Amino acid sequence: MRFGLFGTGYWAAETHAAAIEAHPRARLAGVWGRNPAKAEELATRHGVPAFTDVDALIDACDAVAVALPPDVQADIAVRAATAGRHLLLDKPLALDLADADRVVDAAQASGVASVVFFTQRFHPNVTGFLASTAAAGGWQHARATMFASIFQPGNPYGDSTWRRERGALWDIGPHALSLILPVLGRVTRVAAMDGPSGLVHLLLTHDGGATSSLSLTLDAPSEAVTRDFVFFGENGTETVPPGDGSALQAFGAALDQLLEEVDAGTRDHRCDVRFGREVVAVLDAAQTAHAQGRTVEM
Repeated sequence: MRFGLFGTGYWAAETHAAAIEAHPRARLAGVWGRNPAKAEELATRHGVPAFTDVDALIDACDAVAVALPPDVQADIAVRAATAGRHLLLDKPLALDLADADRVVDAAQASGVASVVFFTQRFHPNVTGFLASTAAAGGWQHARATMFASIFQPGNPYGDSTWRRERGALWDIGPHALSLILPVLGRVTRVAAMDGPSGLVHLLLTHDGGATSSLSLTLDAPSEAVTRDFVFFGENGTETVPPGDGSALQAFGAALDQLLEEVDAGTRDHRCDVRFGREVVAVLDAAQTAHAQGRTVEM
């Protein structure tokens, strides 16, 4: 399958492009980026053409892989889906619910396959854990703590404008929700509060009455960087394990699963654009809850 790569940053180069090149059933068709010089550099590294026009690259491929800011991604995804190209997108799907809806509508209208790359959801040990934990049932609460520190010198994500503007809620919030929603189900109420160092705290109510609390930051002290996900319920506690592979391996699994969707003609992947839209809906509600100081019903 010919993949058009949209994006030229660290994530696009070291994860998307590298995984596509290594996959036995995928081929990089070309690169487009907002910086033509960077697009030319990345394309040359992989021996493919650099494109200066979005639609020209869409025409030259069977599927798109997008590693761009979410608002830019949403527009490209709509154009690609409308042209009948399959979608391998990054999280979050978009930066507002209206754009997320546009992507879902375009994908469903054209019948293309879609996968949104929530990294942890493509590690086999995490996938297995979530399936068994959801099947066990009886969960009353989940606690998620994600303290990252991306603004240190040399961090490849520290200069990302959209991350600085939108913060941890929109950058690592999707990762947290991708692990909680499969076990506790759809969110029905959202409250939010901020704290020091860019901290945002969410309190969620889920279908059936279970709750979850999320504490997120991109600007934690280096000594406080941590990741912790725990479910509490009738049978005790369960802690989500860290993924047992690299991001590159996880993206290879995402490629496998997109190709399986295409081969089988199915459109029910657990991390498709509809799930991506569900995550955006929670983030959008959390942003409103924070801005207006109230609980938002969903």
